[in-house]
Amino acid sequence: MRDLELNKRQDQILQIVKENGPITGEHIAEKLNLTRATLRPDLAILTMAGFLDARPRVGYFYTGKSGDQLLSEKLQKILVSDYQSRPVVVNENVSVYDAIVTMFLEDVGTLFVVDQNSILAGVLSRKDLLRASLGNQELSALPVNIIMTRMPNITVCRKEDLLTDVAMKLIDRQIDAIPVIRETEAGFEVIGRITKTSITRAFVSLGNAE
Repeated sequence: MRDLELNKRQDQILQIVKENGPITGEHIAEKLNLTRATLRPDLAILTMAGFLDARPRVGYFYTGKSGDQLLSEKLQKILVSDYQSRPVVVNENVSVYDAIVTMFLEDVGTLFVVDQNSILAGVLSRKDLLRASLGNQELSALPVNIIMTRMPNITVCRKEDLLTDVAMKLIDRQIDAIPVIRETEAGFEVIGRITKTSITRAFVSLGNAE
């Protein structure tokens, strides 16, 4: 996280605010023998990063939060909807062979299986398809609903869920992807997916945010 890599002047500003806060920008500048304009970018960075807070006609004060605390707070604001991607679905009546082709063409590790009403019925992983292909069965005649993981044994999430909570589900269940669903009278409609790649993208974006 970049906001931990403060330069020397920013460290000096933090120390001054810790010892004298609340303190105005003008007084900080006086203590460092610099102009207010010179300090303005540093104060903006420290405020946006969460190390400092500012109140009109009062000045700057130290929030008392460590870099780890600030990172945790930012993580707790990231929702599934911020990083969900397009789901790849197949009908429950398609063959295992067709599912393998779809997985290869779409370059995904998990397929979501839906019924004739486009409602979530199951999940197919690479392991499921590999296990089926190792048998002596005719893959083009074997429907995916025979080998898929069925409801209610499917881990799901909603777009308003915290991304950190979904990350824990991925770890706990040892799975690669979770469907993002919307509840309807007929059942769960698949509207997106969260994968381990989604989680990684979120952390990289957070690290590059400052």
